Amino acid sequence: MKTRTIFLTVFFLSGASALFAQERKEKFEVKGNCGMCETRIEKAAGSVEGVRSADWSQESKMLELTFDPAKASLDDIQKKIASVGHDTPLHRAKDEVYNNLPACCKYERAIPEKKSGEK
Repeated sequence: MKTRTIFLTVFFLSGASALFAQERKEKFEVKGNCGMCETRIEKAAGSVEGVRSADWSQESKMLELTFDPAKASLDDIQKKIASVGHDTPLHRAKDEVYNNLPACCKYERAIPEKKSGEK
């Protein structure tokens, strides 16, 4: 009986640690300016399944994320943020979406690199 109790305890503890090990923290730049940007960026990131928390800083322009990599990828999260008008290291917002942002939310955008063969 004692051996069985020890075995079950070890089994459950190892299972619990595996659940917590799936959480991943990342930090990356997201272009934006104001409180409306903060709300929009955090809401977009948080809408991706698997994202547990998203906190964007107006001062540093950095987004801190906690997410489950089994359910979400950085690419998916950054794509979602770009879809609401904010550039990220992996995805540039479409010009049409960016141009529809309120004036206070418009930030200086980098000129996109042309792909080989483009004029």
